[in-house]
Amino acid sequence: MSMTDLKSMTIEELKDWMVQIGEKPFRAKQVYSWMHEHLAASWEEMTNIPKSLKEKTGDYPITALKVVDEQVSALDGTRKYLFGLEDGNVIESVLMRYRHGNSVCISSQVGCRMGCRFCASTLGGLTRNLKPSEMLDQIYRIQSITGERVSNVVVMGTGEPLDNYENLLRFIHILTGEGGLNISQRNVTVSTCGLVPRMYDLAEEQLQITLALSLHAPNDEKRRELMPVARRYSMQEILDACRNYFDKTGRRITFEYSLVAGVNDSEEDARELTEKIRGMNCHVNLIPVNPIKERSYVRSTRAAVDNFKNKLEKCGINVTIRREMGSDIDGACGQLRKSYIDRTESEK
Repeated sequence: MSMTDLKSMTIEELKDWMVQIGEKPFRAKQVYSWMHEHLAASWEEMTNIPKSLKEKTGDYPITALKVVDEQVSALDGTRKYLFGLEDGNVIESVLMRYRHGNSVCISSQVGCRMGCRFCASTLGGLTRNLKPSEMLDQIYRIQSITGERVSNVVVMGTGEPLDNYENLLRFIHILTGEGGLNISQRNVTVSTCGLVPRMYDLAEEQLQITLALSLHAPNDEKRRELMPVARRYSMQEILDACRNYFDKTGRRITFEYSLVAGVNDSEEDARELTEKIRGMNCHVNLIPVNPIKERSYVRSTRAAVDNFKNKLEKCGINVTIRREMGSDIDGACGQLRKSYIDRTESEK
């Protein structure tokens, strides 16, 4: 993180920076509030900041993402945003409206190197990590654009959050701390494909966030077929890390399970999955896979999804089927970004 990336600084770091440029420390609280509470996108919006300070900060712009594209679902009002970064890269975020409040799904990286076979986010590989400010501003811009409060944040868009670990932690602390949006940690979910060492590190942070594991298979063989990370960490290692996370934090684990027709949706798959996770304090979120043209995978039938759910429930496992949001727009992770990149490449 560049120490001139002001929106990525903690309040204490911002105070030190103010002193370094010859300003009073109390200015830090004012600027911090403008960035994280009032969601200012520039120095010009900070009306109680003196002109002399603004003149000093000409070389230190406030990170503010630009809307490159926006898609709005005619079915449920879901909004998908493509944001432009200062280096020309683009990332995507999604606003989903529920009865219990608005949820924003954000990206943590530009691209992804995990290579999961059913995900469009990985097709171009990893370009770079997002800074904390770039993660935060996805939420800030959406809240500013809509004028609606965001109550839940899911780090489940493009990228593997635990592959951007230090920036992720800083993002969480700024998002959930005083002086900003102050969203409860219990309303923050972080998804991982299973980077075991980082899962243990995260447990030691004693955060109250929800950890969601992208499981997607009932055994190592099928998981390796779908997810290259499974060649590094076995299911046993991953599930042990999940148990440790619950033991250290008391937070129930969520297992994400994308159902792919003929691959991982059989009664035998449901039985085997049950044997693996029975007795854990967990919740299984079944996701009918979003087909992408670069892969041959197709989604399970509704009957297969219901049958899979029933098999798990009969064994006492808490299960839900993810409600489809924005199915009439580029809904799958990475689809909007991928279509934009393809379009701009073809226009060159």
